Amino acid sequence: MTKDSRTSAAKPRSIRNTQSMIERADPIFALAFDAGVMGLSAKSVERRLVHVSDRQNGTREVVDFVRCSYLGLDNHPAIIAGAIEAIADYGSLHWSCARTRLNFGLLSDLEENLSDLFRAHVITFSTVLAANLSAMPILASGYLTGGEKPLVVFDRLVHATLAVHKPLVAAETTVLTIDHNDVDMLEQICRANPRVAFVCDGLYSMGGAAPIDELLRLQRQYGLFLYIDDAHGISLFGFRGEGYARSSIGEEFGGRTIIAASLGKGFGASGALLMLGSQRQEDLFRRFALAFAFSVSINLAGIGGAIASANLHRTQELLDRQIALGERIKQFDGMIETEQTSLPFPIRTIMLGDERAAISAARQLLDRGLYTSAIFFPTVAEGRAGLRVCPTASHLVAEVDCLCRELRSIIDGPAADGSGPRPC
Repeated sequence: MTKDSRTSAAKPRSIRNTQSMIERADPIFALAFDAGVMGLSAKSVERRLVHVSDRQNGTREVVDFVRCSYLGLDNHPAIIAGAIEAIADYGSLHWSCARTRLNFGLLSDLEENLSDLFRAHVITFSTVLAANLSAMPILASGYLTGGEKPLVVFDRLVHATLAVHKPLVAAETTVLTIDHNDVDMLEQICRANPRVAFVCDGLYSMGGAAPIDELLRLQRQYGLFLYIDDAHGISLFGFRGEGYARSSIGEEFGGRTIIAASLGKGFGASGALLMLGSQRQEDLFRRFALAFAFSVSINLAGIGGAIASANLHRTQELLDRQIALGERIKQFDGMIETEQTSLPFPIRTIMLGDERAAISAARQLLDRGLYTSAIFFPTVAEGRAGLRVCPTASHLVAEVDCLCRELRSIIDGPAADGSGPRPC
């Protein structure tokens, strides 16, 4: 064996290659920012309308199909009032103190409220990233899997706020990545290993969902531990807005499942949470979760807004908004076919393939008063660039119709008679 081959064999396999990712993606990011379709400054007006500061067209009103407030709650008057009331009541916005020392009393009220709402032991965090960062070392430690460190398997398309922690998990236990929703491979791994934990999304940020029923089958048969990031599914499903994962799991939710969720997407407030299955798990997280022990909580405005949203989740308005969202999704699907057509989830991706084509399409739509997300590597795989669109409960029928007509004109090109789409 040569010296070079010995060196190569001894070199540990890299889990991340940030340098390569930046080198490949940076030119396209620069193009998107130069085109004015990323990094925009805006002010919300009502529903999904925003005033955008666009250097090419000045300040103007556009219809936003980018934000993930799928039920349109992020500017709900009750949630805004709750945020203001909390700040006024406590005379503060933020305490710079680790939560193992001091907490807002109102935060305890929120966590009790959410625990009842979602039928779980709930702990809140400032962001989903902080929640996932807190959970991964504890998952790797074995304290959630009977004292034995699990083999931790990640879905290949798991959200970046989970995938970034693979090296952290790998420092304590073995990490594998499998193809998206590859239940057969996951079952083979469960057969060959006594302790397996699977990390996935509930709803994926670029469309589609985890096969919850199949994952529960593996949990029943092999004791599979599930860690599900349902940031995009919360509030959209379930009688009380438990989310896609929690409402699908139902009474089987317990000590072998943890669900992470956002309070700033469908929920319409700010922050994040973990749904835990036992008091022992709650105790572990309150003592050893990184962002709990060494960082701060949601600020008071977010806490007050989240309490107002939790209370709204117990009213008829939640169901009304869930129904309205379903109607807008069906309307979109009736006009534009995507890989997600017929799925009851509020994320649609229009694949154009080329990064420049995606940026150009986003710019054309913005010029027509419609803001969508140009998506490209590393958000999606190379060759799968396109547009991401989020219909919401607050969009008008006419706004979705307009978007679909404009999208069709971009996808199909100019009409043979030279006529373009009707003005929105």
